[in-house]
Amino acid sequence: MAKPSGSGVVRFKVSPSTACVIQKGDITKWFIDGSSDAIVNPANQVMLGGGGADGAIHNAAGPDLIQACYSVQEVQPGIRCPTGEARITPGFQLPASHVIHTVGPIYNASRNPQALLRSAYRNSLAVAKENNIQYIAFPAISCGVFRYPYDEAATIALSTIKEFSQGLKEFLLWMVNSHSLVPVFCSLWKFKFPKQLKLFVFEAAPFRLSIFFRLT
Repeated sequence: MAKPSGSGVVRFKVSPSTACVIQKGDITKWFIDGSSDAIVNPANQVMLGGGGADGAIHNAAGPDLIQACYSVQEVQPGIRCPTGEARITPGFQLPASHVIHTVGPIYNASRNPQALLRSAYRNSLAVAKENNIQYIAFPAISCGVFRYPYDEAATIALSTIKEFSQGLKEFLLWMVNSHSLVPVFCSLWKFKFPKQLKLFVFEAAPFRLSIFFRLT
């Protein structure tokens, strides 16, 4: 059963050891302990900042972040992080300790965008585990200027994270700006966990929202 937990927050169990929380928030302000947490930056292959969440994360992290990105070795001229791969830097002025940079596919311009998006989530989780990250927050990768349909992206995000998140204490899926994302993600969880979500209710309003999962 879903339970309200404060203004704009709903909590429900997705398994005996895992709880899901939906709440308002800002990914650049999210953190758990400031030492084993990371936010995922939907970057471009150059890794030197851009628009949307990428730009917001760079602005919040301060100038040291772009210097750290400059130091990431290029695998090809001008490419530090190919599509579907992930890199990690410190968080600098962000409250979260690290930033994991990943590049999602451009939906209408990439060959096999489904596989590339799955790789972006999977490789982000792999980098997190390699660096002893226990808490990770994801944006809706590729759903902004890269035009990936929200419902398809949600299916890939949830299935990949569910499959590869063993060992993490918490992971979060960020709902960026649009309240239309909330029913997309919630309907998917209703399908996957119908017993837990029979009485699920949530507040849909035009503010930033997040979903995260805590392993208890």
